[in-house]
Amino acid sequence: MNSLGINKPKKETKVVVAMSGGVDSSVVAALMKQEGYDVTGITLKLYDDSKQAKEGRQCCAGQDILDAKRVSEKIDINHKILFYQKKFKSEVIDSFIDSYAAGETPIPCVQCNQTVKFRDLFKYAKELKADALITGHYVSRIHVNGHANMYRAKDQNRDQSYFLFSTTQEQLDYLRFPLGEIDKSETRALADKLKLNVASKPDSQDICFVPNGDYASVIKKFRPESFKPGKILDLKGKQIGKHDGIINYTIGQRKGIKIASNNPLYVVNIDADNNTIIVGNKECLEIKEIKLRDLNILGSNKEFNNVINIKVRSTGRLLKAKINILNNSAADVEILDKETGISPGQACVFYSKDNFGDKVLGGGWIHKTYNKNLSTKLTT
Repeated sequence: MNSLGINKPKKETKVVVAMSGGVDSSVVAALMKQEGYDVTGITLKLYDDSKQAKEGRQCCAGQDILDAKRVSEKIDINHKILFYQKKFKSEVIDSFIDSYAAGETPIPCVQCNQTVKFRDLFKYAKELKADALITGHYVSRIHVNGHANMYRAKDQNRDQSYFLFSTTQEQLDYLRFPLGEIDKSETRALADKLKLNVASKPDSQDICFVPNGDYASVIKKFRPESFKPGKILDLKGKQIGKHDGIINYTIGQRKGIKIASNNPLYVVNIDADNNTIIVGNKECLEIKEIKLRDLNILGSNKEFNNVINIKVRSTGRLLKAKINILNNSAADVEILDKETGISPGQACVFYSKDNFGDKVLGGGWIHKTYNKNLSTKLTT
């Protein structure tokens, strides 16, 4: 059994490494080559970035593809570029725009992992007869009793398990995450030691197709009708202002409402059907119940019998919750800790604690929220 848990000599073990052009995936490819595996690096061309990628710090942009190519040449591995622009446009960009137009706050990085990366790249790696698909994500994969499980990474400041909740068991069995047990600083040190040209390259921060974080400009380009003016209402349904398009607002937003009030006002609901924004005080942001759609379950049913932990935003803390799985695609969640500003369109990821750490049990997409201070369900 080799270091990847595959019953083959390393030199006979073929692996595909997803190379984004960043330091993490570059280090992973170099480590696999150094260990003696048969490595093929694959970089995805996801969007046409001739004008967008010059200023921000995004992934999968033109410079990133060039960086991945240079790393591949330095460590002497095969490198391929897959042109997935059409897939990415239809399944990630269009979904992102649809979600915002519906009053949600989407997470395109999860959609990207769910579709073109872990579905389409997974399929391509299989077609190459690779024994494993390897990525530079910070998440741990632990094999117990013949079963692959996903855990939060050792470096919890870098943990990416929230973005990978939709990974299926079949994919998890095939995937490997070599960086799950090290800190980001160690990754940087390895890149420097290996003399990789990306050793000091900044991490990507922006959504790849959203230059400088200006998502409104992307929506305006593809869906200009989303900027239709409408009413801003208080909790009693009285109009107290006007907005210039619901896509300019997110749940929990305080700045930019432009309404004079003795107490701070926050966006507490976005009603896309009626093109209205509802505002209220901070207490109206406290959410106690949420409804989920499109579940992906990695744990066993018995693991949901007790109180577990959840995350409702990528940078959020773990919250105690009770989960009622209604069927294979829906669940009700009762949040036992205090949390505010939960928005439809975000993900709710399930975790349970065991001897290995915080185990990922799957998750779902937030469809509805409920606040005890409001009389109705909040939904988009």
